[in-house]
Amino acid sequence: MKLLVLVLNKTEDLNELLEKFLDMGIRGATVIDSHGMGRILSTHVPLFGGLSHLFDGDRPVNKVIFSIIDNEEKVRQAIELTNKIIGDLKEPGTGVIFTLELDQVVGLAGDISRDSSEES
Repeated sequence: MKLLVLVLNKTEDLNELLEKFLDMGIRGATVIDSHGMGRILSTHVPLFGGLSHLFDGDRPVNKVIFSIIDNEEKVRQAIELTNKIIGDLKEPGTGVIFTLELDQVVGLAGDISRDSSEES
């Protein structure tokens, strides 16, 4: 079981991405607003204020999507789908995606608890 985290810069693609996640069987995600470090520094730290022109293409708000995904294949498909919808994540201004292994999930239907020593 993995936690997929996507920092989405191209927020106009959010609805399509979530709809496609649902179509592929990802039944839940949490979406929060976030702000990049460059934007914060350029608007709130006087030393960096003169550099605000460097961040003109930076979105004022990004979206961070958190989703617990139950198998590796679905994680792989979600990453491929994300690349297809928002563009190559290696390109600036698209986003960042990463996953974390989960040992325990409590609060979802069918709570999952796994002892990592069981996998050895």
